[in-house]
Amino acid sequence: MQTTITTRRHALHLLAAAASTIALPALAGKSAQTPMEVWKDPNCGCCKDWVAIMEKSGFAVTVHDTGNNAVRAKLGLPSNLGSCHTALVGGYLIEGHVPAADVHKLLKEKPKALGITVPGMPVGSPGMDGPEYGGRKDPFDVLLVSKNLMGSGVSTSVFSSYRS
Repeated sequence: MQTTITTRRHALHLLAAAASTIALPALAGKSAQTPMEVWKDPNCGCCKDWVAIMEKSGFAVTVHDTGNNAVRAKLGLPSNLGSCHTALVGGYLIEGHVPAADVHKLLKEKPKALGITVPGMPVGSPGMDGPEYGGRKDPFDVLLVSKNLMGSGVSTSVFSSYRS
């Protein structure tokens, strides 16, 4: 009886290995994209540019052209840390013109945080870097936003800094 069970298990393992080997070439051309949802104004050009950057950086973006004030408030981000679009990815809030590298860093490091934000719309940040800005790059910080342990509200710390 033990030999039969062992032989069946061995056969199943071989079958599984063969199936995965056959499937690998088909999967090799496709990289897994990380799902992201974005809320923005339907007429905002810089938001569209930022979404395009995220898509080129490996995110499968679903866009909601309904504005972002309500979702930002629902997620607990104060308006003074806000920008023109709000995203959710991997359980984190991404607010404003955050570089894709910082989103990937956040997802890799997985800090205990609400998410990251670039408040306002700094010229030179992703999506705010088109030819109409003449190559201008204003300094900006990406802030890590954490919920306060005691009471309500949030606190911030610099996650990344961009200085020309």
